Amino acid sequence: MPPALLAPRVYVDVHIIQTVPPANMNRDDQGNPKDAVYGGVRRSRVSSQAWKRATRMHFAESRPVEDHATRTRAVAAALAERLGPVPGVPDEESAVRLATALLAPLGIKAGKKEGDTAYLFFYGQSQLDRLVALVADRAPELLALDDKALTEEAAGMGVQEFFRTGHPLDVALFGRMVADLATLRVDASTQVAHALSTHAVDLEFDYFTAVDDETERRNETGAGMIGNIGFNSATLYRYATVGLHQLLRNLSPGRTGGAAWPAAVAGVRDFVTSFARSVPAGYGNSFAHRTLPSLVAVVVRTDQPVNLVSAFEAPVTPGEQQGIAAASVMRLADEHARVAELWGEPAPYTSAVHAFGQDSRVAGAVEAAFGAGRNFGALLDGLEAHLDGAYRTEPV
Repeated sequence: MPPALLAPRVYVDVHIIQTVPPANMNRDDQGNPKDAVYGGVRRSRVSSQAWKRATRMHFAESRPVEDHATRTRAVAAALAERLGPVPGVPDEESAVRLATALLAPLGIKAGKKEGDTAYLFFYGQSQLDRLVALVADRAPELLALDDKALTEEAAGMGVQEFFRTGHPLDVALFGRMVADLATLRVDASTQVAHALSTHAVDLEFDYFTAVDDETERRNETGAGMIGNIGFNSATLYRYATVGLHQLLRNLSPGRTGGAAWPAAVAGVRDFVTSFARSVPAGYGNSFAHRTLPSLVAVVVRTDQPVNLVSAFEAPVTPGEQQGIAAASVMRLADEHARVAELWGEPAPYTSAVHAFGQDSRVAGAVEAAFGAGRNFGALLDGLEAHLDGAYRTEPV
């Protein structure tokens, strides 16, 4: 009997409280940090797209190259580059011609630039390698055909199936949106919310000057460059969720379990790691804003994902005995407990790691809501053991 989910849905919710110093890691069309009004006050905001990309880049660092995925308009150029060294492909023009014919059955609209697609296409490196292997022994034969015959031959090779299956974890987690081709669409198993500050913020500006070294050496006055950068500082509430059931479907279409199970559980672990440790890099050299979270709480649910941003609808203000981060952690813990009591659906598993003294009020609130505090490695081990033990059957 293959491994199978015992619950129809399994969601892994990740709640993070993180304080960031003066920064502009995700700017708007004016060059200033993005923001939003929530609870009637202006909040700092980091878009879900910005943190998803930072997470995806961090996630890729931990995976072998053959498991990497790429999102680009230039998929044809990438395939042509791989076809270049294939015996029987004499030059770059032939490689481009063969690549174009192989991708034609996908039906992806052409972009404005020659060779580009009309939109970003997310694919796994291994998927292109499978295409190259498909034609490696037939390249001279295929290139001898005229354009019409070559396109017709490629249409019968089942190229679409190469992009409907065998997804790397990146694609299985973050999904692939192809607006006009439902057959190539991959529903993301991960959702990431916009990060919001738990408190009100004001936009500030850093007025800077850059000195021309040669001007200084000649004892002349004046700046070589003058400008300003908008910034703010904030304690952020960050939230993401992974649907383990959807991840399994993406990795193993038509069934849940089998060889996909270890990859799915490992993928959840790696996603939690990357989401917790990643930070968007905008103006990173100017502000050096990378920090680690004050709290990471993981909640496994079998009903629905639950974003706890409602904890901060009334903005947090610093108290006399604690800062905004500590107050935000306590608010989040209280909201989690309140939601569980109100809806009567306690989560099957919770765990947390925090940066506060074990004898503090904050630690007590976290322990009451999410269980005893632990280090990050133990949190990941506990999550992996729970998923592997609670939602799969034996034997493998």
